[in-house]
Formats: sequence, structure tokens, C-alpha cells
Amino acid sequence: MLRLGRREFGAHEPVIMAIVNRTPDSFYDQGATFRDEPALARVEQAVAEGAAIIDIGGVKAGPGEEVTAEEEARRTVGFVAEVRRRFPDVVISVDTWRSEVGEAVCEAGADLLNDAWGGVDPGLAEVAGRYGVGLVCTHAGGAEPRTRPHRVTYDDVMADILGVTLGLAERAVALGVPRESVLIDPGHDFGKNTRHSLEATRRLGEMVETGWPVLVSLSNKDFVGETLDKPVKERVLGTLATTAVSAWLGAQVYRVHEVAETRQVLDMVASIAGHRAPAVARRGLA
Repeated sequence: MLRLGRREFGAHEPVIMAIVNRTPDSFYDQGATFRDEPALARVEQAVAEGAAIIDIGGVKAGPGEEVTAEEEARRTVGFVAEVRRRFPDVVISVDTWRSEVGEAVCEAGADLLNDAWGGVDPGLAEVAGRYGVGLVCTHAGGAEPRTRPHRVTYDDVMADILGVTLGLAERAVALGVPRESVLIDPGHDFGKNTRHSLEATRRLGEMVETGWPVLVSLSNKDFVGETLDKPVKERVLGTLATTAVSAWLGAQVYRVHEVAETRQVLDMVASIAGHRAPAVARRGLA
């Protein structure tokens, strides 16, 4: 059982985490939800389309203009509080690696801290433990936040992913994070080249077998773009193909830009796997 905020999710229940970037320079939407009004509209649309988690980020993942912790908090804390007020049952996640920002958003009502940079600030897990909120434990290959990988090598990329994420998960539980609120994430693109991310996808079942819920953040990423030689705006089909494979292998949470399309893919895979009944089943029965 995965428990986040007020919500509980069964073992075979796929969960969509919708991305809402409070940044003026996000790689995909180029700041479309930087202002409050479009960001709140995005939340409303994502929830209507089937997202159970809203992931709010105040700093773009890639290199760019410096964003201080104070500015990151300014972009996220008030918005978290407003989303909490308007959508009391939605799971609110905040994409941050900084413990001081984590503290502030937990005070504002966040249910989950999405640490995409692999515990670079050990205090973030301590914050999650104190507040009893969830934590995403990600493999980033030891990379510093907002840096791109350069000639990264692994003897066995999945062995490294497992070693790091399982260690972070157990530490989180020891610090007070509820075991049922901890997720592990292979960290596609983070500290990895395209071949590493493809292998991590191919071997995702090894993460699922650990028993920890697995989150994947695949949406329009560079490994999809390089694999198909497509620019950012033409990666949706590759993303959805990777989503289907990940769902078949047992990943549970999907951090995405395209909610409605992802919902259809996940529902179809769940029905093929026998975990979901068809919405309509009358063919050949009338």
C-alpha cells in the first residue's frame, strides 16, 4: 500500500503525478505556469484528467540562472498553500533538493518531497521524517544539482541505482518517514547518458522486485529525444511508449506533462495485465 497525504493507492493502481513548474525557464513549457492564474488552471485541468498528485517545482532541473533558496520558496510556498485550500484531497508534492525549502512547503501543506537530486542535502529526509510526509528517493549518480552528466560510467547502472535508492529509502524510514510513503526513482537522465536511461527502463523490474513503490519521471526527457532524434516538442509518442513499458514492468507513479494521454496508456496496460476491467465490454455480447 502506498499512502500519500489523505490518499491510499493499491499495489496495482497506477498513479499520475502532474508537473506544475513555477519557473520562467522550464525546458518544456517555457514558463507557461510561472504565474499563479495559469498554474492554478493547470492544477484544475490535471486533476480533472486523472492526476492524483501535483508536483510543484520552483527551480528548473537543468543549468540556468541561479535561484536562491529564498526565491525558490517564494515561488512555491504560497502556491502550495493555495492548492491545499482549493484541492484538499489532492496529493501535493514539491520538487526540491533543499531542506529549508522542504521545511517551508511542509508547513504550507505539502504531502510529499520529491528529491530528484539523490539526497545531496541530507537534511531534506530529516524534514520529511519530522513532518511525517512522503519522500521520493532518486538516483542521480552523485551529480550536483542543475548539472548535466559528462562521460559518466557505471560497471552496472542498475546495481548502482539499487544501491543508492535503497540506502536512501531505509535512511528515510529510520528518520521517521512512514515506510508506506517512500518511493524510489531510477532518475532517468540524471547522472546518466541515454544508454544508461534505456537500460534503467529495460531493467525496471529489478527495482519493482524490491517492494518499494517505483516512480518514473520520463516525460519528454533527453533520453527519449536522443533515442528518436526528436526535439522537445516532438517527444510525446516516445514518452508514452516508455510509459507503457514501465507500466508493464510494474512502476506505479508517473511524473508527466501530458496527463490525459498518460491516463489512457496506463489504463490500457492495466487492463491487459488484468488489473482493471474494461470501461465498456459489450462487443460480441449483444
